[in-house]
Formats: sequence, structure tokens, C-alpha cells
Amino acid sequence: MDQQCRIALFGECMIELRGQMFGTMQQNFGGDTLNTAVYLARLGADSGIQVSYATQLGTDAFSAKMVEAWEKEGIDTRMVRRVEGKMPGLYTIQVDDNGERTFFYWRDMSAAKDFFVGQEHSSLLEQHIDELDVLYYSGISLAVLPDSGRETLFSLAERLRKRGGKVFFDNNYRPRVWRGDPRTQEWYDRAFANADLCLITLEDNAALYGLDEESALSHAFSLPCEEVVIKRGSDPTIIRVRGQEPILVPTFRVEHVVDTTGAGDSFAGGYLAARLSGKPPEVAGRYGNKMASIVVQHPGAIIPLSAMPVFFFG
Repeated sequence: MDQQCRIALFGECMIELRGQMFGTMQQNFGGDTLNTAVYLARLGADSGIQVSYATQLGTDAFSAKMVEAWEKEGIDTRMVRRVEGKMPGLYTIQVDDNGERTFFYWRDMSAAKDFFVGQEHSSLLEQHIDELDVLYYSGISLAVLPDSGRETLFSLAERLRKRGGKVFFDNNYRPRVWRGDPRTQEWYDRAFANADLCLITLEDNAALYGLDEESALSHAFSLPCEEVVIKRGSDPTIIRVRGQEPILVPTFRVEHVVDTTGAGDSFAGGYLAARLSGKPPEVAGRYGNKMASIVVQHPGAIIPLSAMPVFFFG
């Protein structure tokens, strides 16, 4: 993949409350595609990777602070729409002694779900799509949109690919967000068919299609996209590039997991920073796994800049 590329990540960022239930809770923000955008911006800036984030927020103080923080990370926010009377969604995180998380969501009124509706003209992503080299979104990005928004997102992906751009899709599957939508598998099938690179969490793939682990792996291998990256927790990552033998990339041993929040998102940031800088898949897999191994040793999805590893993509 060429250097000097511009990538836009589309999705939802929410207010995060973390801490003791009915006790002291720390405020932050997070969302799968936003977390990936932050890590990609941090790791890819020196390689000429220009990261944009596309979403919708309100004009409230929380929304303003989010945008301010993203811009400090070097993320372009021209595709962030601000709407009077709207608010970000909210979620809480409870983390057990093994670093595993339990989420509770309040997102019915989340501004992001209306990104493609209620505008006099086309959305900000539609207005800028022809400037992009890559579009990235996830299963959660799809889940929060109404059907009409999903159709618009697919149309934009097709438009970008027709002129030689790339589409990356992360399968992040959260049943609670899809709320039993009978077309969930259909939406995923269409996303897989309209992507060049797919990031697959194997556990999510098994849950989505009702498969055991072996069948879920076979399904991931059969996807039509050029490049499939299969994340399997602490087991080696598998990368399948069309026409080549699968590559197994070992993960890094972590003695004490503090919080698994953002592990997959940071993997994506590391992997994409390497691939968009011209590194081969095996090297990108190592970078992704290293990034995830560091993130799980810190609380929260986005670690301090001081804890970031040093990667050389030149």
C-alpha cells in the first residue's frame, strides 16, 4: 500500500464513565473506530498518513471537549458534524480482576446515528469521499445507523472502490447494539463483500453466524476481500492474503492484564499504520499484536502518549 494516504474512519464516539458503581467514576470518551483513529494518527503521522474522523455530535460542552482532544491527537475533524440539541451517547465500564469488561449503554439518543439524515445537502462524508484513499468502518458503525444510513455508507464504499480507493471493515459484533435485527447477517455479508481488508475477531464471527470456532475460521477464510486478519485473543493472529499461504503471527505474552478495553482497536491502529506505510502483512501483524499487548496493561481504551511504543515505518 502506498504512503501519503488519507483515511477516514466513520463511527460513534460516546461519553465513558469508568469506576465504582454508585461511587467515584472517571469521565472519558471512547468508541471502537475513534480508538483506532487515535492510535493510527499517533503511529502514522511520520509516514504521511492523514487520519480523519467522521461522526455527528452535539454543540454541548462534552462534544466540544471531544473534538478538541481529537484535534490535539492530529485527527482531522472536518467531517465531524455538530448539531444543536443533539448529544453523544453514554456508556459505563465495569472491569473485573482479570481485566474483562462489562458495558452498559445509553445510546438511544446518540447523535451519531443520524449522521446521514436530516441534512439539507449530502453528509460531510459524502462531500469529502472523493478526497479519500481509504474508508474504515466497523460492525458497530453499521449497527448504530438506520437502514437508510447503512445503504448510504455502502454506496460510499462502492463509490470509493470504483475509483481505486480501499475499504477496510472491522467486524466488531455486539448483539446488544443490533437488538435482534433479523437482517444483521445480511448487513455483515454486504460489508464483507464490499471491503478490501477485513479485521475479524473470531469470537465475534462465531457469535454472529452461530458457528463453532473451526467453522467460524473457515468462514473468515472464505471471505471475498483481498486481505483478512483474524484475531484470536492470546492465540496467534492469522493473516490470509488472497493467493498466498496463511501467515501465523504470535501474540505477546502479558503477565498482568489490567483492562482489555481497546485491545482490538489498538491492534487495528498498529496493523493499519504498518500496512499503509508499506510494511508486509506479517510485520503489520507483529505491530498490531505489540500495540494490543501494551494497551491491555493500562486502564481505558486510549493509553497515555508516554506509554506508546516506538515503531519505525519508514
